[in-house]
Amino acid sequence: MENFNTNALEAKIQGLSIQVGELFADLYRDQRHETAKLDNALEAYKSLRRLLPREAEYLGRHIGATAAHKSTQGER
Repeated sequence: MENFNTNALEAKIQGLSIQVGELFADLYRDQRHETAKLDNALEAYKSLRRLLPREAEYLGRHIGATAAHKSTQGER
């Protein structure tokens, strides 16, 4: 399996998913934003994650899942 050191496209997708995860966390913490904005940020995050291959074929999480999940929890 390729990893982020050898696949620039997947590295870009991972980076974007972490940024969008952070955006989602920021919107979630700030209650002033409408629900639609929060939902759209979450859908963008999920769509980016789905572009990455899984750790094990047909099983497992998408590669880079731990870092991506931490971004949605405000853990930077």
